[in-house]
Amino acid sequence: MVSLCFYKMAIRHACLGNAYILAVVASVQAGEWGLPPDSALEIPVKGGMNVKHLSLAAVLAALYAALVIVLAPISFGPVQLRVADCLIPLSALLGWPAAVGVALGAVVGNVYFYLGPVDVIFGALANLVAGLLIWKLKGRLLVGCIAASLVIGVVVGGYLWTFFPPPDVFGLSLPIWLAMIFSISLSSLIAVAVLGFSLVKALEAAGFKKLLESRGFSAK
Repeated sequence: MVSLCFYKMAIRHACLGNAYILAVVASVQAGEWGLPPDSALEIPVKGGMNVKHLSLAAVLAALYAALVIVLAPISFGPVQLRVADCLIPLSALLGWPAAVGVALGAVVGNVYFYLGPVDVIFGALANLVAGLLIWKLKGRLLVGCIAASLVIGVVVGGYLWTFFPPPDVFGLSLPIWLAMIFSISLSSLIAVAVLGFSLVKALEAAGFKKLLESRGFSAK
């Protein structure tokens, strides 16, 4: 049976992760990181991108991968809570570079716990689509987060049952593939639509959006 104790433990870890992220944001706002002037980050790159976009994607990829690896015991398996997925809704604030970042981070994280190329490719693809979906629906953030959670649940759950025995979902007699989709969708709803949504709202309340706009970042 999907363990409520597991999710309680995982949510405690997730809250610690969100607290760390907010602490990093606070230090950036306080100027403790000594960020370079905007002009130093506006070197154009082929395709209309600039160093800001690439740097942002790289930072999100590293943070996502780090959370997956540090919290590996709860980030993999048929019953999981991938806390790193709370970063996916940041696409609403940071735009497509955040979506690319969490996709690349999924590649690194899934290579760390290697199940095969299917997991590496489709896990990253699910994150990319989820991030882009939230970006496009940033005006209806909660709707976007729920839709993104279901995308992850369907895509990841749709293949993960071939690697793990499916969980017993509240005693229901479900096909093995549907049981896995249900389990992953539930965990994604917690990580993305609850933790991630709350993280974005907390960052907005802390003035992070204005900070980004002042440095030339935009979610457009």
